[in-house]
Amino acid sequence: MTINLTTQESEEYFYNALCNGLSYVSGYGLRMDYKDKHYVQAKSKLTSPCFEDVLMQILRDGNTFGFEDIEGDGAYSKQITLEDVHTKMSKVNLERLMEMVNENDDAETADVIIQTIFYDEVIFG
Repeated sequence: MTINLTTQESEEYFYNALCNGLSYVSGYGLRMDYKDKHYVQAKSKLTSPCFEDVLMQILRDGNTFGFEDIEGDGAYSKQITLEDVHTKMSKVNLERLMEMVNENDDAETADVIIQTIFYDEVIFG
């Protein structure tokens, strides 16, 4: 089965996943990784943004953000682009994606979406 989402839908679902599940990454030995100058530039374009708003703006500005593997050998360090969000959202487990679409999602749904966008599969948990 092929899932076709608009870029707007992909960004919305990824944003929601960031809001609901980003805190999970610290439990996997990962930490957020972005260039400070990209963060400052992105934040300056927004009015009263939350952290996830700034992350999305970083991607919309053509920059990347990601995770740094701080407990392992760096194997799980990964940066993504906005294109990754657009192309990989359709690879998310259908049941989890439908939870997001139907607004019946939770932190576990968000975690699955985030891991799929970054790693093409669920690695942790």
